Amino acid sequence: MKEKRLNKAHFVLVHGIGGGGWSWYKIRCLMENSGYRVTCIDLKGAGVDQTDPNTILSFVDYNKPLIDFLSSLDDNEKVILVGHSAGGLSLTDAIYKFANKINLAVFLAATMLKMGYVTDQDIKDGVPDLSDFGEIGDVYDVGFGLGQDHPPTTLLIKKELQRKIIYQLSPREDSTLAAMLLRPGPIQALTSAQFTEAENGEQVPRIYIKTTHDHVIKPEQQDAMIKRWPPSDVYVLESDHSPFFSAPFSLFGLLVKASISAGCD
Repeated sequence: MKEKRLNKAHFVLVHGIGGGGWSWYKIRCLMENSGYRVTCIDLKGAGVDQTDPNTILSFVDYNKPLIDFLSSLDDNEKVILVGHSAGGLSLTDAIYKFANKINLAVFLAATMLKMGYVTDQDIKDGVPDLSDFGEIGDVYDVGFGLGQDHPPTTLLIKKELQRKIIYQLSPREDSTLAAMLLRPGPIQALTSAQFTEAENGEQVPRIYIKTTHDHVIKPEQQDAMIKRWPPSDVYVLESDHSPFFSAPFSLFGLLVKASISAGCD
């Protein structure tokens, strides 16, 4: 079994804003039971990382745990990166910096922007528009770590709206768990994300997994990002914004398919 595991792909799973490595518990279990190696990253101020997210003001700082992890890999070790939601920005940053250590990048209901939040179109395509659920103050708990006269430093969807917006097709126990574990996300750090495109970054194949019942990054936003920066393949999931809860077996199957397509299995 040990020898078999060594020949299997190594998946590195990156959560979205406010989430953590805990988000992937179902997928991790399915993967490890099938012999895959799995690493679930906690970005700065997320999961078990105790940093106050109101103090994280740059994307470089926020994404440092993923960059440090990739830096620590042996030169001959390659991984499959999977990024959910805003975790897609972390993937883009990583493929430009560590193309030689990444076999495949999988964007799961994710923000997939070639250069980050640079243009108005990037913001339109990649930033959740939750206006259907109310004004920003009605939808989010907003943190002002730098004072009320400065832009917000953190956002968190209000507990009473989380299930309706993020987990509407997920089991009740999973949305309950998430409500207990979600933390305010460092919005100022995320909206400052900008990348310098590296030529070798285009050598990393990308796959996009669309979520058809997504209230956070709407299907039309996902389509727009796919059109602007076409991946090598697009898979489709009948799920809400959180398929690791609402469709774990289907998601696991697509990740295995992606691994095989990239020659990693």
